[in-house]
Amino acid sequence: QVQTVESGGGLVQPGGSLRLSCTVSGFIFSDYWMYWVRQAPGKGLEWVSWINVDGRETKYRESVKGRFTMSRDNAKSTTYLQMNMLTPEDRAVYYCVRDRSRIVSGGLEWSTRGQGTQVTVAS
Repeated sequence: QVQTVESGGGLVQPGGSLRLSCTVSGFIFSDYWMYWVRQAPGKGLEWVSWINVDGRETKYRESVKGRFTMSRDNAKSTTYLQMNMLTPEDRAVYYCVRDRSRIVSGGLEWSTRGQGTQVTVAS
């Protein structure tokens, strides 16, 4: 059974930083690409970033490029999202999601999404 637990959210002032963590179990973490997605109040889910199986490749949506960094520790079955220079537009619930395919990218397996962690950016 896949379990996904996101943590690290909170309230931060504009310009501040947070580091989100996502620890998983129930599958071989190092075999799957991972994604961070978010949902702002009143809006739909949007993709934030992805990372490949060995962590050497990452990609980010345009609005977070240069501010967010996704990484992973396969030994700990954990992926991270370092968020710097946060703005009110980054306010959202953040989720991590596993890929549906092993080794190569096959799209998001939404059923693996956890409960999320709330990020609020306000002065």
